Amino acid sequence: MTGSGRPLIRGTRIVHEGWARFLVAEIRMPDGSAATREIEDHGRAVAVLPYDPGRRVALLVRQFRAPACFADGTEAVLEVPAGLLDEDDPAVCARREAFEEVGLRLPVLDHVGQAWSMPGLSTERMDLYLAPYGADDRTAAGGGLADEHEHLEVVELPLADLAAMADRGALRDMKSLCLVQTLRLRRPELFAADGPAGADAGALG
Repeated sequence: MTGSGRPLIRGTRIVHEGWARFLVAEIRMPDGSAATREIEDHGRAVAVLPYDPGRRVALLVRQFRAPACFADGTEAVLEVPAGLLDEDDPAVCARREAFEEVGLRLPVLDHVGQAWSMPGLSTERMDLYLAPYGADDRTAAGGGLADEHEHLEVVELPLADLAAMADRGALRDMKSLCLVQTLRLRRPELFAADGPAGADAGALG
């Protein structure tokens, strides 16, 4: 059997369907051989890093993640606001997630790009945003949706602290690391350690 020069999905079967679907795909490889690949399918997502350029702080959330806890006992993960794309417009979704999770009305969104989160396993494509805000834009407490058992802790951190966490490998969520490093490249002046945020930043109610 000769190869076609490119892989081809010949068919799939669903092995689990819940919050996400899990499929097994039958693949014809470029050399004509057969292989199977497992696929987790839950669709597109968004993530946004809200930052206050005047105070040089950002709003994130800390939450329990069952896979991280299962893998190594991690009790909570520090992350930027994020969620699945329920709307057609990812910018609308990003604004909704920011309001639900950290209580922000975001006037401006800067689209960084779209990336595969884990292309070896998942269909998730994530639209990534940076979003400047001011004090007047925080109109609610945030914390996530109670009916979805999110129980999010809203955390305000100096951007300089986030940079230090990234440098020492303590910012362990990939989308958050990507957005923090992108903001560092675009606005390095916001990460000066002598910014006005000082020691007042921390967990918010």
